[in-house]
Amino acid sequence: MSTESDIREFLASRRAKITPRQAGLPAYGGNRRVPGLRREEVALLAGVSVDYYVRLERGHLAGASEEVLDSVANALRLDDAERAHLYDLARAVARRPARRTKRARGPLPDSVLRVLHSMTDSPAFIRNGRLDILAANRLGRALYAPLFADHGVQRVNIARFQFLDPAGRDFFPDWEESLNTTVSLLRTEAGRAPGDSDLTGLIGELVTRSEEFRTAWAQHNVRLHHTGRKAVRHPVIGEISLDFDAMELPSQPGLTLTAFSAEPSTPAHDTLRLLAAWAASEDASAAADRG
Repeated sequence: MSTESDIREFLASRRAKITPRQAGLPAYGGNRRVPGLRREEVALLAGVSVDYYVRLERGHLAGASEEVLDSVANALRLDDAERAHLYDLARAVARRPARRTKRARGPLPDSVLRVLHSMTDSPAFIRNGRLDILAANRLGRALYAPLFADHGVQRVNIARFQFLDPAGRDFFPDWEESLNTTVSLLRTEAGRAPGDSDLTGLIGELVTRSEEFRTAWAQHNVRLHHTGRKAVRHPVIGEISLDFDAMELPSQPGLTLTAFSAEPSTPAHDTLRLLAAWAASEDASAAADRG
């Protein structure tokens, strides 16, 4: 799908979510043909002509000033993630340099890996924007053990596991929330890196093979995913819900370190200790096999 199409569908989907009442406008006419705001109402709220807004919604964001983009974002009540996505789409259609012009590829620096593996009490991994897990510490690999099982030579990818592996639905107990998060993160990344062939290949595969992904993708939702709680249903320790913090790596543009933790003296903390014991036993068994 072209960037212009993404812009058109994104803006149309955002105005469909806002009623005239929410926007402080009178709802003229009893039979409205569109859900949410009409284009002329968005134009009024943004302070631009109807013809100009129609051009913007058709994908012609090239040349739109920051003031215009901000006005449209305010009219549509975009949140921080949606506002950033609108700017990313404008840069993409205008072929302007993205904020992250140099995206990390190749092996991770030893210094980054040392930091990752020094986190001995917290499951942690490093991922890229297309949700490939590039590295994980011992507890991170143990927590996400089903993703690493039988993946062969293909890189471990959270989205591919979630939507295409039969074990995906069982591993993510909060299925709807997890589904929407994954799709929103990929949609956000697609706006940041429209020329990433690996990303477009993954999205094409998921759209083709998963009806649930295809339906969620068409909603054009985006989000920032910096902190929160994540539940997984582990085959050994059972269900566990952990706090997570996702931190972008300034020295490795496009990469994020995600670390999980549990408050001390809670059932989750006890379960995390059980996970650590299981991971240690698995490592000992593997070492014995090698010996």
